[in-house]
Amino acid sequence: MTFLLRFIHKYWAAITLLILFSITFLSLTPMAELPEVPGTDKTHHFIAYAALMFPVALRKPKKWPLFGLLFIGWSGMIELIQPYVNRYGEWLDMAANTGGLICGSVLAWVISQMVSIEAN
Repeated sequence: MTFLLRFIHKYWAAITLLILFSITFLSLTPMAELPEVPGTDKTHHFIAYAALMFPVALRKPKKWPLFGLLFIGWSGMIELIQPYVNRYGEWLDMAANTGGLICGSVLAWVISQMVSIEAN
């Protein structure tokens, strides 16, 4: 577990960009219908944004809470753009995204209190 946490701690920027790109791509790709996957749409939003915030909150770069605000703004832009790419923009999705960002931050804080992950 500490190996994985150290990996995330070291490569947090690349991981964050990869997740952000994936969220953006999946959110803006036109689809005739959404694929059937377990869970609800809001659960998927919550988990995706928790995963997005986790590496940032674990590493805590300078002014790291601003990343959360950036991600909230990004989420809102996606919701505004979605109707133009044959998708549905919902403000409840943005609420789920924000909840996920908070959860990702809290989870990173709890883990950092339990395990020493500083790079050697």
